[in-house]
Amino acid sequence: MEPENHTGTPGFLLQGLSEKPEMQSVLSGLFLSLYLVTIFGNLLIILAIISDSHLHTPMYFFLSNLSFSDICFTSTTIPKMLVNLQTQSKAITYAGCITQMYFFTVFGLLDNLLLTVMAYDRFVAICRPLHYTVLMSPKLCAQLLLLSWLVSVLGALPESVSVLRLSFCTDVEIPHYFCEFPEVLKLACSDTFVNSVILYLVTGIMGFFPLAGILFSYSKIVASVLRISTAGGKYKAFSTCGSHLSVVSLFYGTCLGVYLSSTGTRTSWTGVLASTLYILVTPMVNPFIYSLRNRDMKRALGTFLCSSLS
Repeated sequence: MEPENHTGTPGFLLQGLSEKPEMQSVLSGLFLSLYLVTIFGNLLIILAIISDSHLHTPMYFFLSNLSFSDICFTSTTIPKMLVNLQTQSKAITYAGCITQMYFFTVFGLLDNLLLTVMAYDRFVAICRPLHYTVLMSPKLCAQLLLLSWLVSVLGALPESVSVLRLSFCTDVEIPHYFCEFPEVLKLACSDTFVNSVILYLVTGIMGFFPLAGILFSYSKIVASVLRISTAGGKYKAFSTCGSHLSVVSLFYGTCLGVYLSSTGTRTSWTGVLASTLYILVTPMVNPFIYSLRNRDMKRALGTFLCSSLS
């Protein structure tokens, strides 16, 4: 098959999750339900935090932004998949594929950085409680959020821009339900060495340093909590970190596993499942994890729902 320059490539074909026609309606209903729960849950978190003045603190400020990022992150892939399932179409344009890859990476990086900032917030709250209001000032919180956005927007550019230099063969099929960067590279007819280097650099830098920051923060937190004399004090300190650690473990475990292994092998059902976990399941369970174990959040949600229904 002769290679064709990307300027002549009309688009790609997304194979999706199943080739069986009888499965299309089942998958469509399942993913639509999960997507709506994700949107509704994260939107409810945002509205509850905005409406309750008691939650206007750094921790909830970053949590509301994480919820917004989760909504955007999931929306970069799931709506297109649902449209393709409903229309029985697999097509996605070349420009649409590049755009999807870019914004998918932007909000993936933003989730990553916000989790790191939230770990730092918990470190200051537990290890430097007397200086918390000074260290986590509104100005610093705004600067950390702006920096997270800036790094995410700029950090996603190398991967997406590097695809523009590639040539693709005709009738290209992506063995996934969205344009994932490693899978697009496998379809190129031209040399992808530079693109692979960029993939590993971005994944390594944007994965290693934030994760190192999280691990460092929690090592200090654990050491500080162990010095607390009362069992009740230890439980209260650990309970404020358990939810965050659960989300971090799920996000990093699935995301890094997919990206560090996918360049060497074709996509399997294991890879697709792992992608679904960090694209849809993690953003969906975040509101439950952060709210059900938090009395202030449960109170704010109850007050918001009561005022909305009255």
